[in-house]
Amino acid sequence: MKLDIIGTSCRYWIGVVSASHVSRGVEGGFAQLCHGKAAPLRRMQSGDWLIYYSPKTDMSNGMPLQAFTAIGQVLDDHVYEYRMSETFVPFRRNIRYMECKETKISTLLEKLSFTRGVKNWGYSFRFGHFEIMEEDFRIIADIMLSREGGNTYEFEIQ
Repeated sequence: MKLDIIGTSCRYWIGVVSASHVSRGVEGGFAQLCHGKAAPLRRMQSGDWLIYYSPKTDMSNGMPLQAFTAIGQVLDDHVYEYRMSETFVPFRRNIRYMECKETKISTLLEKLSFTRGVKNWGYSFRFGHFEIMEEDFRIIADIMLSREGGNTYEFEIQ
């Protein structure tokens, strides 16, 4: 896949969230990270890219998954609160998600700079949100956005 870069301030992020919660975000067009904290969302800027990694299918009793489960672009600079219950009011961000396929990290461990040759590769994921290099983003995005038959999406990083 060829990704055309427009601008130089674009950054790339991994968010760590269970697959069931990722699905809610994709359906609603939002990102919610680190149990609803605002700080990780504020680190991202409009035009940045977010890839979700899901260690499990569900937060509480989920099965191990260890896969990249969604990819999207930050739409604006607005971080906002969203009342989910009387006791839980997390922060969210608007994201434009792309149709993609779930991609197991095991197929990419030796290709990504933040996992290649690292015995305890999962350590960085414990932070819930971290920045990755453009090259790593391209490697993951190329697989996630490829279609059946080898066709890939063409899109611009803005």
